[in-house]
Amino acid sequence: MTSSLRRHDSPPAGSADSAPQAPRPRGGLTARWRALPVLVRHLVAALLALAAVAVLVHYLPSPLDQFRVAKVGYLMLAIAGLQLLVGYSGQISLGHGAFMFVGAYTAALIVLHLPMVPLAGIMVTAVVVGCLAGILVGAATARLHGPYLAGATLALAVGLPSLALRFSDVLGGANGLNFTFRGAPPEVSHLVTSTNHWKALVIWLTVLLAMVVLATLSRGRLGRRLRAIRDDEAAAAMAGIPVGRTKVVAFVVSAGCGSLAGACEFYLMGTATPSSFTPALSLTLLAALVLGGLGSLWGALWGALAVVYFELAGEEVAHALGLSSSVADNLPVVSFGVLLVVIVMAWPMGVQGALRRLGAALRRR
Repeated sequence: MTSSLRRHDSPPAGSADSAPQAPRPRGGLTARWRALPVLVRHLVAALLALAAVAVLVHYLPSPLDQFRVAKVGYLMLAIAGLQLLVGYSGQISLGHGAFMFVGAYTAALIVLHLPMVPLAGIMVTAVVVGCLAGILVGAATARLHGPYLAGATLALAVGLPSLALRFSDVLGGANGLNFTFRGAPPEVSHLVTSTNHWKALVIWLTVLLAMVVLATLSRGRLGRRLRAIRDDEAAAAMAGIPVGRTKVVAFVVSAGCGSLAGACEFYLMGTATPSSFTPALSLTLLAALVLGGLGSLWGALWGALAVVYFELAGEEVAHALGLSSSVADNLPVVSFGVLLVVIVMAWPMGVQGALRRLGAALRRR
């Protein structure tokens, strides 16, 4: 039997089977996609996402729906920045809304006092100012952990909006700063159906570019260092990772994203008021992050969708039931809290964690 097997294993010389065969490509399109540089993959994905948003916004029936799509965009950016800080590095922040305040008021002051600055310049300046604020806060809180860090950042969320009341001559007091942005340029105005349509496209373009940066950073050395610090700070320090400096960098990137989200909010709404950036906003962003799923940028999308559309559903239910205004105003918040508790109890890793488990179960079949 052994000699028979050897004869079959060695084809005769000169036959077609004896010719060397070129290695077959494994994985096909998936392998080619994974062979691309990370930045190129993220840019292509962002381009596809922008095209999908453009189609969606074009076919939405009303400017109010287009407004909600734009709101999902800048909230997703704010939550994604918080994801890098909380989900990747393990630092707890209850003051992320303060960085949105910084970005919104930076954009408002530029628009009012330097109207010749283009929109791209306003957005870049908002990011720079937000990063400077992140350096100050990150350096001051680098040695704080757990509830001490949470308390420090909550104090920031409480105290910073009050600056608008303290310096009312510059920041407009309780009424804030207001400005009306122009819609689409005349060259492309025939391609959009409303001002909100154009603003939604601009905001999503801005958000997706920022998401490309975030996704690339989280897949690179910074992301690996942040995860190492989150898992075991002492072990990360013994491995040569500069823990304090890496934490400050995480704060800076997160603050830049929050500030850019605030600038996008000002661009969409045309107003920046201290009542828009209360501690409730910071807590909502953190709750949306947990609901969407910690440790994944996809969780930011699910969290932003939940904030915008669950609030809308709560308002419609309150209207259908004929509830009083005091009850109707609080119903979306209570409903969102109940949803958060249910999802965390059912899927501790949030919506994205549940989708991962579902995908793994489908692949095993």
